[in-house]
Amino acid sequence: MVKPKKVPAFTPYYTEDQAGQVRAAFKEAGSAEGDASVSDLIVRATMREVKRMQRKYNGGKPWPPVPAGELRRGQRTMDEMRRQDEGK
Repeated sequence: MVKPKKVPAFTPYYTEDQAGQVRAAFKEAGSAEGDASVSDLIVRATMREVKRMQRKYNGGKPWPPVPAGELRRGQRTMDEMRRQDEGK
């Protein structure tokens, strides 16, 4: 038996309010939008944003992939969260 290839994964961190809104959006409109799961919604929304960034910063072209493990892991630090909140 051939073992299926593992899909590279990300774990986004949401505030309680953000997570509640993601779940609510999926519950109320996910089916109408074609999302079979919350993961589908998150992937679809993320890729829409990636494509926007590609258009804005890379002439609409995909960037070379970045290997798993090369990016910083984990949640933002308290200082980063404070600075983000101050910018609102």
